[in-house]
Amino acid sequence: MKIGIVGAGSIGLWLAGRLASAGSTISVLARGETLKTLVQSGVTVITAEGTRSAGVSASDRPADFEHQDLVIFAVKGQDLPNAAEAAQPMIGPSTLLLPAMNGVPWWFLKSAKGNLAAQPLRSVDPDGKCEKALPTERVIGGVVHASCSVERPGVVRHVMGNGIIIGAAGGLGATAVTGVQNVLATAGFDASHAEDIRYDIWYKLWGNMTMNPISALTGASCDLILDDPDARAFASAIMDEAAAVGAAIGCPITQSPDDRHDITRQLGAFKTSMLQDAEAGRPLEIGALLEAPREIAQLAGIATPALDDLLGLMRVFSAARTGRTDAQG
Repeated sequence: MKIGIVGAGSIGLWLAGRLASAGSTISVLARGETLKTLVQSGVTVITAEGTRSAGVSASDRPADFEHQDLVIFAVKGQDLPNAAEAAQPMIGPSTLLLPAMNGVPWWFLKSAKGNLAAQPLRSVDPDGKCEKALPTERVIGGVVHASCSVERPGVVRHVMGNGIIIGAAGGLGATAVTGVQNVLATAGFDASHAEDIRYDIWYKLWGNMTMNPISALTGASCDLILDDPDARAFASAIMDEAAAVGAAIGCPITQSPDDRHDITRQLGAFKTSMLQDAEAGRPLEIGALLEAPREIAQLAGIATPALDDLLGLMRVFSAARTGRTDAQG
């Protein structure tokens, strides 16, 4: 399978390295020092079992690549609209599209029921670029359960987790999804095919929409957040609100916040991806993790005071980091 990777961060490099090692033809859209490394020596994946390098094609010009069988987008949510436009030379009439990203995607309400059906989510696709550039009938929704970090350009360390859940966003046949699942499984991923990928997306969001931003705000690892009863209660209140929204959109959560906290506790002094981004001075994924669920809640007529508070704090935090005076988003 010819697979294009858009985004050469930790997850993008991890996917590229594993897939290339398994025999897929990989083309990576990259730039700067990462591009130089990929051209010279390929992508290197460091795991507990050892280090492996694999050759890939790499360029900062999408037009250098022919149409791909599958294009995987491994970028931050706020970068996807422009990345989707830029990647058009890689996307042919039958190319499958897999966003491997955190948070709520632009197509999330396409298959919802009732008044929410097909409502656009402007918090993650303000100008409709994703909707135009990435046809939902060819999109495979994805949830990645893994932690990776970039050691240096072109070199990624796999820390934990190996799961990838995929499922049709809407209109794509099961055969196409199963084909991608098989390719992922051949590369050693724990790949599974979800009947309703929307649930898996919402469930992961329910777990990380609190720890990620709270850790970025405070600079604390997850164990410290959970050790404080008031911080833990604040996270639980947001999760209760998100569970109510999930029930309204056909993604019911059966666990309690305490159940999820117990799982997070097992990770120990874990630094979330958003905390790592904050420490590195990178933009934060506020839209996909906080603004989108709040937008869905408003469409569903559900009040989310705790989520609203966290969103406001994150907007101010983001504005202060970037030197902006306008903290309204």
